[in-house]
Amino acid sequence: MVVRVGVIGVGMIGEDHVRRLSRVLSGSEVVAVTDVDPARAQEVVGRAPGARLHTSGEDLIGDDDVDGVVVASWGPTHEQFVLACIGAGKPVFCEKPLATSRRSCERIIDAEVAGGRRLVQVGYMRRYDAAYRALKATVVSGSIGAPLMVHCAHRNPSVPPMFTGEMLISDSAVHEMDLSRWLLDEEIVAVRVLEPRRNSRAPERLRDPLLFLFETSGGVLVDVELSANIGYGYDIRCEVVGESGTVSLGDEGELRVVREGVRATRVPRDWRDRFLRAYDVELQAWLDAVAAGGCTGPSAWDGYATAAVADACLEALGTGERCIVTLRERPDLYATAR
Repeated sequence: MVVRVGVIGVGMIGEDHVRRLSRVLSGSEVVAVTDVDPARAQEVVGRAPGARLHTSGEDLIGDDDVDGVVVASWGPTHEQFVLACIGAGKPVFCEKPLATSRRSCERIIDAEVAGGRRLVQVGYMRRYDAAYRALKATVVSGSIGAPLMVHCAHRNPSVPPMFTGEMLISDSAVHEMDLSRWLLDEEIVAVRVLEPRRNSRAPERLRDPLLFLFETSGGVLVDVELSANIGYGYDIRCEVVGESGTVSLGDEGELRVVREGVRATRVPRDWRDRFLRAYDVELQAWLDAVAAGGCTGPSAWDGYATAAVADACLEALGTGERCIVTLRERPDLYATAR
């Protein structure tokens, strides 16, 4: 089966998804495109033979020739488009965030549960990265004993001028929130956010870097260093410390050189460079599930749980206090392992 895909939002990531759906992945055809910028949409349609231009996301979702929808538009629009897809009974791949508030995510969960089947996959692409998968497999195997601590770093060379302090949490740190839950198979129950000395490279309005401390339901502590203007490159790190050993994120696809007493490792230029293959694997998995009539991968519950942690982090950033994360009861629809 060829899955006929409509793409809502063709900015940087949306355009890249059109490219991979049209030229890289198997079993897909981009048949419809829309964007808030019609000229941009027209330009991208020209690179997807046979695709039609739609005037709105709702119009695209209602197109009978569209089997599944990719939502890559501005975050605040995600809720309306995901709810429209659920209402139309169409599978939807939604780039993170699932929605911009906890309550918005709850409305999506309620709609999906009412329909009785999963239709939503959230774009947490790191779960599909080969190095992260190898790290999780080691943790699950028990070879390092029970996890005790996780150390993470998320470093960007720079961020766009429009980037805000809130986006450091809602757009960047959410990856580590989701990964912590996925790696440990435990929910985050409390958070703290600390501010070290400010990076002079950061814009005046930006609180950068930040240090997060997550507490999980099983007692594991996760620390996350988030640096948005580190300058030297895009650097992602993760180490799980167990009772009898440790496992660190491997240098998947990176070049390591050792000479004259120095070990050097290639540093990716940006997130597209580091996770290019993960995006391919992620979307191919979504296509395969849609073709089989199902839905796998990160769920609406995962998007909701991450939003709840992000809200608590925003509160902790404002108060400087430890904040509790509370979650509603998990519906049976999401009872399967993450």
